[in-house]
Amino acid sequence: MLRVGLTGGIGSGKSTVADIFRVLGIPVFDADAATRQLMEADESLIASITKEFGEEAYSNKKLNRKYLASIVFNDVYRLEKLNAITHPAVINAAQVWMQQQKTAYVIKEAALMFESASAAGVDLVVGVFAPQHIRIKRVMDRDAVSRQDVLARIDKQIDEGIKMKLCDHILVNDEQQLLIPQVLHLHEKFIGQANK
Repeated sequence: MLRVGLTGGIGSGKSTVADIFRVLGIPVFDADAATRQLMEADESLIASITKEFGEEAYSNKKLNRKYLASIVFNDVYRLEKLNAITHPAVINAAQVWMQQQKTAYVIKEAALMFESASAAGVDLVVGVFAPQHIRIKRVMDRDAVSRQDVLARIDKQIDEGIKMKLCDHILVNDEQQLLIPQVLHLHEKFIGQANK
């Protein structure tokens, strides 16, 4: 089975691309969703997060996302601490999930594919690229946040140009080029590679 990573900066359209792959019958592991689930279900993660960020990190056994975001998005060191706690658990969950799949290939969607060292667990990586001004507008509209908030999040990820250079394939989601034909092309390519 071919293991394909899917990444891109915030607002690039990774989730849209993942949804297209799902429609094609390809299983997708959503690392962000898995992280949220594990942060509320994995007792050792909960204990580590509480120890590092205090009792306020949880409220009624639910992760206090607003509180945690207010800390980690304003302090690179604290963000790195949170990532060091969560990334190993998510990487392990992805590996277990991949072993359970029966398709020619699978997709692991992760915004921090390279930052978290998740790329080591896949055979190749697809990057979703969108110009920064489009990404900013998408996130402002989607999350009802300010331009400064979006730029702060972008600053926490590696440079988009560097990220795309690290990818094996790039899908351009610039609202000029059609996205579905690009995904279909890769789908056929991955099916062919998996069947070799």
